[in-house]
Amino acid sequence: MARTIDWEIPSELQPKAEDFAFDLDETLNGVLGLQATVPEDAFTASTLGTERAGSGVLIRKDGLVLTIGYLITEAESIWLTSGVGGAVPATVIGYDQETGFGLVQALGRLNVPAIELGTGIRVGAGDKVVIAAEGGRRHAIAATVVARQEFAGHWEYLLDRAIFTAPAHPFWGGAGLIAQDGSLVGIGSLHVQRSNGRELRRDVNMVVPIDLLPPILDDMLTFGRPNRPPRPWLGLYAAEIEDENAVVVAGMSERGPAIKSGLKPGDRILAVRDDPVSSLASFWRRVWASGQAGCEIVLQVQRDKDQMTVRVPSADRTRLLKAPRVH
Repeated sequence: MARTIDWEIPSELQPKAEDFAFDLDETLNGVLGLQATVPEDAFTASTLGTERAGSGVLIRKDGLVLTIGYLITEAESIWLTSGVGGAVPATVIGYDQETGFGLVQALGRLNVPAIELGTGIRVGAGDKVVIAAEGGRRHAIAATVVARQEFAGHWEYLLDRAIFTAPAHPFWGGAGLIAQDGSLVGIGSLHVQRSNGRELRRDVNMVVPIDLLPPILDDMLTFGRPNRPPRPWLGLYAAEIEDENAVVVAGMSERGPAIKSGLKPGDRILAVRDDPVSSLASFWRRVWASGQAGCEIVLQVQRDKDQMTVRVPSADRTRLLKAPRVH
């Protein structure tokens, strides 16, 4: 997701100021560039890299910036840039594994406006929105919400009602999703392909809804993470075979508990204990319903023609991550 400074969204896709009742250019100044550097020995370095670039949104005048957490996980240095010029260092406040949100605090003055959180704003299919990276209208897209639906990620991640927008933004990580009233209604997370079953797959962005932030914000500011028991983590990458209503093992983290359990890529996961699994979402929900991190996850697995029981002692993923540096 590294970016160069000379890219530009095609003019026909850029939002037009006259289409909005708020000051579009002033609001877009609240979307910042974010550069993070991660140590080479960090747990996430092999999968997410050591140099990460994306965006973040200033949500409070005191310098609090909301972004997508994978950009800042285990970061040892962070810099924020704005469309009005200048760069300031920042520090990690926290990261929530469940929502995917990350918070950083600017350590210098940002001469841009904060964007109000659009909590309570109903965003649904057909709504016109703007998805913006740092850089104003040149780096923003006039988009449409194409769906609000469940999203299950292969890395032990699940959202009940993710926001999907099109056209897809090429630099989605941490981008701000802005509603018709100028408020922030989501943070860009992924580029995916989506089909409604009646049309060819299309490129869309998956956006984390802002409504997930208020219940955890105070805890994030106080503890660096939500004050709740951590979910059991397997270190398992799983894939869903849609036509067969099946879930298979796609891979495993080298430092996760699943790799020591005897599981192999290609194994079909039939059930968690006695609860059948038919989708990636149902699999993660059954794993998390088994207890908190540290509990044993019992899987019923099929390998070729054989069925077997595999027991995985789950872990707390956050214990493998480098803690934020104190400035």
